[in-house]
Amino acid sequence: MKEKKYIKIKLKKIATNHLELKAKINGISGRFILDTGASNSCVGLDMITYFNLDAKESETKAAGAGATDMETQQSENNELKIGDWKTKKCHLVLFNLSHVNTALIQHNAKEVHGIIGADILLKGKAFIDYNKNLLYLKNTKK
Repeated sequence: MKEKKYIKIKLKKIATNHLELKAKINGISGRFILDTGASNSCVGLDMITYFNLDAKESETKAAGAGATDMETQQSENNELKIGDWKTKKCHLVLFNLSHVNTALIQHNAKEVHGIIGADILLKGKAFIDYNKNLLYLKNTKK
């Protein structure tokens, strides 16, 4: 994978069997769940100030993880860094993640700041090694 310019990122399997990773948004560290079923990467509404996000109203309603019809906001052109992989054009959907964090806490897992979804996995041409808990993202820098 290295010769194909892929960057190796360690994942941590948590109590819920989700894979967790550390990432930085706009230079600020956070803890995220890797979710191949989430179409967009998301951050909790309560994290707008924490990650220095420029939030805008959104017509889109969010649904997932047992909750539906949730109000959302969005934030464009954020810098996302996962390990040594980064993009400066990260679109984030912002919504109330309390139902996700409540479920994590009930299973003795730590709260997360957000979710890394399929949008980032596609952008990074991702490979996930479930046996070794590793994520590979392709470095697109020339």
